[in-house]
Amino acid sequence: MDSLQMAHSGPRKKRPRQTGVLMASAPQDIKFRDLVLFILEKKMGTTRRTFLMELARRKGFRVENEFSDSVTHIVAENNSGSDVLEWLQVQKIKASSQLEVLDVSWLIECMRAGKPVEMTGKHQLVVRRDHSSGPNPGPQKTPPLAVQKISQYACQRRTTLNNCNHIFTDAFDILAENYEFKENEGSAVTFMRAASVLKSLPFTIISMKDTEGIPCLGDKVKYIIEEIIEDGESSEVKAVLNDERYKSFKLFTSVFGVGLKTSEKWFRMGFRTLSKIRSDKSLTFTRMQRAGFLYYEDLVSCVTRAEAEAVSVLVKEAVWAFLPDAFVTMTGGFRRGKKIGHDVDFLITSPGSTEEEEQQLLHKVMNLWEKKGLLLYCDLVESTFEKLKLPSRKVDALDHFQKCFLILKLHHQRVVDSEKSSQQEGKTWKAIRVDLVMCPYERRAFALLGWTGSRFERDLRRYATHERRMMLDNHGLWDKTKRIFLEAESEEEIFAHLGLDYIEPWERNA
Repeated sequence: MDSLQMAHSGPRKKRPRQTGVLMASAPQDIKFRDLVLFILEKKMGTTRRTFLMELARRKGFRVENEFSDSVTHIVAENNSGSDVLEWLQVQKIKASSQLEVLDVSWLIECMRAGKPVEMTGKHQLVVRRDHSSGPNPGPQKTPPLAVQKISQYACQRRTTLNNCNHIFTDAFDILAENYEFKENEGSAVTFMRAASVLKSLPFTIISMKDTEGIPCLGDKVKYIIEEIIEDGESSEVKAVLNDERYKSFKLFTSVFGVGLKTSEKWFRMGFRTLSKIRSDKSLTFTRMQRAGFLYYEDLVSCVTRAEAEAVSVLVKEAVWAFLPDAFVTMTGGFRRGKKIGHDVDFLITSPGSTEEEEQQLLHKVMNLWEKKGLLLYCDLVESTFEKLKLPSRKVDALDHFQKCFLILKLHHQRVVDSEKSSQQEGKTWKAIRVDLVMCPYERRAFALLGWTGSRFERDLRRYATHERRMMLDNHGLWDKTKRIFLEAESEEEIFAHLGLDYIEPWERNA
């Protein structure tokens, strides 16, 4: 997880301070070489200055640690131009007449835009040399940028993988996961929705003013944001990460086939390590859990894009051996553009197959892989899909299509650009988690939309119910007003039925 560190952003109610390590500085690519920035620490504080320096560097700006002749722009907060000039004089620095002296609001606008913005009078700090004319004016503050109306629904927001608020969303993900472990669904959803909204923002939250007008940020969420801004970390997140129950559940659920009930049982029995669980003769494991322990090291390591593509070839070869006209589509996080994942999901559908051919396909594929020695684990769930059954009212309901949960043996030689460093010495293959779903051809658009996943899909169902009087799931779309099923040949048509702009898969990373 990325470090939950940030910066001080002005005074607020007193509370015991949390000490934390500042964000580590990594080499950044400089995009704007004509600008050399120096951020003044005076009246700003070390922590906030460090945070702004790191953030500006990540955005491609060159920021100097110390003032030098190469500096073209000096940025200050809560200082007048004369204050900055006085600081330069105390430091015995002779400022160039070309030096721009700017309020921090200019830098914040630059970072939001991802490039230098025009310097206007509201940004420039005026240096008054004639003190007889009155006191020095304070810095002119930028009026808050108007927050474009942000929907509470992820399906009305475009969310790419470029998350510039990971410092907050990482914290929310931890808190949501902890509430899930406690089976407190309400609190888990609160933090999941907050994380989802912040992931869609095109700017980084630097102060509490930036949260104005943003939905799904209740008092509890805002308290966490404010604490991270001020202290560089969240005391609640820190407590969770050090909590024995959370750490144990996190470890136990990392085993394929282990859920909350089993984790609770092992925790109450006093287990804290997997080695103790594995060696305890009194415990019995399901077939899935035995496979989870047997291939644990492979399954907890990330699946790379190259490995996912290699699995895709493997799946297509097997499917096309029996149904040459079948469509095989990689879904899940990889369809949304992710470079790594924990498993690989595929949707299979065939326009020319009979119901019996569809029902037999996965069985034939499993038999083929078993003969080739590639099938390490298989759990095939038969279809219970009913064409006339209404969509589920639950936003996270599973579908009733035939599906197969697998662990496949992927030989390294099949992976393009495979990194030998990630391979266990002497081992020529890696165990990969794979899910296969077989759906009727006329339901392919709904299944594809559902299996592409993320919170986006759950919010799409919520939107359909609350805003359109419709019911949506992986099987179909029901119009409650017209009392008919709405047909769709593509995802675009489903969006159109719902009155929504189409959002590409890589913009659904909510």
